[in-house]
Amino acid sequence: MSRHPAALLAELGRGASRSLGQNFLVGEGAVRAIVGLTGLQPGERVIEIGPGLGALTAALLEAGARVCAIEKDDTLAERLAEALPEVELVRGDALGVDWSQTAPGEGQLVCANLPYNVATPILAALLDEGARFRRLVLMFQREVAERIVAGPGSKTFGALSVLTQARAEAWIGLRLKPGAFHPPPRVHSAVVVLAPRAAPRFGGVGAEAFARVVRAGFSQRRKTLENALSSAYDKARVREVVAEGVGAGRRAETLSLDEWERLAAALEPPG
Repeated sequence: MSRHPAALLAELGRGASRSLGQNFLVGEGAVRAIVGLTGLQPGERVIEIGPGLGALTAALLEAGARVCAIEKDDTLAERLAEALPEVELVRGDALGVDWSQTAPGEGQLVCANLPYNVATPILAALLDEGARFRRLVLMFQREVAERIVAGPGSKTFGALSVLTQARAEAWIGLRLKPGAFHPPPRVHSAVVVLAPRAAPRFGGVGAEAFARVVRAGFSQRRKTLENALSSAYDKARVREVVAEGVGAGRRAETLSLDEWERLAAALEPPG
């Protein structure tokens, strides 16, 4: 990546699109570090969401990847097709992709500098695919990244933490300042690495049922878990389940994943 994004955009006679949440990576060091987090082997296929000006795409190719890039911006898709014709290009919105067609089989990699305005929905869609992906390397606003990886008892631990960690192991692989991008975002950023679990930890209930329990538990953070859950489930049953399963007086942010599984199994029918 030898040319600055500002120069490439000037050639195209345009700037970054705010509506598409475009912030292009600038530093070669950051790009190489992100590629390193994928753990890819030469010849391995990598799905890249939002390749933009192709900095990360080119680095993935240099590392020996076979890249399938999903790009919503028509102008940038055209440029990528011309600049890197070896890339398999999918034009469209990643939230509308049929993953069984775009990423058939199991154990594939995803690497993406995600637009922050759709990063969480894209994460959820990817995790819904289970074993289709063996590793996800995704850029988030740092605040969101910290919520994803947070543990019980921390201020940032919430429904997003539980629902993500029930499906995948997650950790922060890289932190980036605004200057690592053009244009610089108003927030700091972080790359989260996720290893989807072979089987999700939902306590034996379905995904929607588990999510109902978790979201109800975190719906009133200032109240005890029992009071929060009572807004969605029978109060007497909740009192019994909480007392037996996790202990009375607890708050949602103190529960471990094991405890959320126990609650879900007790409050929802098997899935």
